[in-house]
Amino acid sequence: MLRSLFLILLFVSSAAAAQQSDFIILKKKNKTIHSYYAGTQIEFVTTNGVYKDALITGIANDTIYLQEFLVQRGVTSLGFYVTDTVGSFRYAYNYHQVGTIGKAEKKGFNLRGSGAALFGGGTLLTLGSGVVYLADRKKFSPALMITSAALAGVGYLLMKTGSKGIVIGKKNYRLEYIKLTAEKK
Repeated sequence: MLRSLFLILLFVSSAAAAQQSDFIILKKKNKTIHSYYAGTQIEFVTTNGVYKDALITGIANDTIYLQEFLVQRGVTSLGFYVTDTVGSFRYAYNYHQVGTIGKAEKKGFNLRGSGAALFGGGTLLTLGSGVVYLADRKKFSPALMITSAALAGVGYLLMKTGSKGIVIGKKNYRLEYIKLTAEKK
């Protein structure tokens, strides 16, 4: 009796079906690069410039539902550092709002930041040389103005060549929504 009850429960539990979930795939020229589904971590920048690094809690009707955790380091009374989750926030984005996906910057030397500093410094020196030219032409140095303008140009190019992640829509990258759930009637 007990043995037959065990066999019945075994077959009934294995017949249970799992609920399917929608997912999103990142493609490059019809080749799948990565799949995003509920339970995976995603890192992206929206088309409005909002950076998100969050856990996908669900995907339905072209919408990605996210949960982002607020983590802080605190000092205990003994002087040790402890990492603690202070809270969490929930967000929902349409998958068309994803502008850039993947890692924004690598650790180490920041090419974009260095380019921005060079661009800013070169622009300031060029403007300063222009003011000197207008105020006192005897102290004006055309070599300094040309060099500072060239440095600003190099800085601009370095800013643009730094890594930003995968830009959706460029170089044949696209996100594709795959609907697996049936519509409720």
